Amino acid sequence: MKCLCFIVLLAIVIAQSYVGVEAAPSDGFVSRNGVQFILNGKPFYANGFNAYWLAYEATDPTTRFKITNVFQNATSLGLTIARTWGFRDGAIYRALQTAPGSYDEQTFQGLDFVIAEAKRIGIKLIIPLVNNWDDYGGKKQYVDWARSKGEVVSSNDDFYRNPVIKDFYKNHVKTVLNRVNTFTKVAYKDEPAIMAWQLMNEPRCGVDKSGKTLMDWINEMAPFVKSVDPNHLLSTGHEGFYGDSSPERKNSLNPVSANTVGADFIANHNIDAIDFASMHCGSDLWFQRLDQNSRLAFIKRWLEGHIEDAQNILKKPVILAEFGLGSDTPRYTLANRDGVFTTTYDIIYASAQKGGSAAGALFWEVISEGMSNFAGPSSIILSDKSSTVNIISEQARKMGLLGETTRK
Repeated sequence: MKCLCFIVLLAIVIAQSYVGVEAAPSDGFVSRNGVQFILNGKPFYANGFNAYWLAYEATDPTTRFKITNVFQNATSLGLTIARTWGFRDGAIYRALQTAPGSYDEQTFQGLDFVIAEAKRIGIKLIIPLVNNWDDYGGKKQYVDWARSKGEVVSSNDDFYRNPVIKDFYKNHVKTVLNRVNTFTKVAYKDEPAIMAWQLMNEPRCGVDKSGKTLMDWINEMAPFVKSVDPNHLLSTGHEGFYGDSSPERKNSLNPVSANTVGADFIANHNIDAIDFASMHCGSDLWFQRLDQNSRLAFIKRWLEGHIEDAQNILKKPVILAEFGLGSDTPRYTLANRDGVFTTTYDIIYASAQKGGSAAGALFWEVISEGMSNFAGPSSIILSDKSSTVNIISEQARKMGLLGETTRK
């Protein structure tokens, strides 16, 4: 009981310490100049990790130390970016949006804490605003809400077309971006610790394989987000699948299953309101049976193709926002995981070193010590002295040096 009281008291003291805290000069907004991100006049590289669980754990003041530990371990290794969810929808434990337009204040304060702690420690955040998948509500929850209000909907992909559902999403955007952080007293839309928003985590629209439906939605929602918050960068949250606008890439690079998801890497990023391109590399999910050499060859083709297209067609930076190798992959070994990380990082660095469009990579995923309930096949604990963590640290060091020595 004494320990619990101490943790609660410590959380209160930390919360009070944020009041009136201003961003340091080195903690400005990340912007874009051509194919590079810029922070305070220097190129900025988005080297980091995914940790979807941050706001969930921060909802309970007694477990907020896990967020602090992860951020401190990350900065000690030179990592600069965390990607984490800005959604948790429906009748689920610690939901953020419990019904359209209704929000749980305690959960929102968990997200407040994540942002405040990122600001204090020196981490930038990339935050998707809804999920394509059913996990944590996602577009399915939005469709179910509309159905409960009498809307005629036939598919989860009506998320992109139904005007009532689109208004639900726009309201969520306005609520989150206009939120005033209870710790820092700064509105999210004015918070430099946030690097960027993403429209959705892994947007897909399988009912319209032509890509028109998803494209229309992005054309509507990207300018809307920018109208609410012109300060922050915006991307799609894309996996990087090619569509009909680039048939050669679609045929040569896409996993076969990706040709039916209604996404288009080039078209979906080639609008003014989208500031940078997003891609994922789920080679362990897309090609479970590949041998290691074939897997590394695919990663090389996939990354180099997207980097080239971001450079020459989109003329924007590109972030590899998810990659890794799960321990549930057939014939998994730690050496194979290290090979995936090394190959990925080498390709990103080769582009960045030349001033190219590759701005960094965020691996999936980080957990904190004592989080076995969140552990998954790809989980990494940064305080472990593993060979993978050493590779992560060395890449962060190299990319950080580029940012220090290269001028705009």
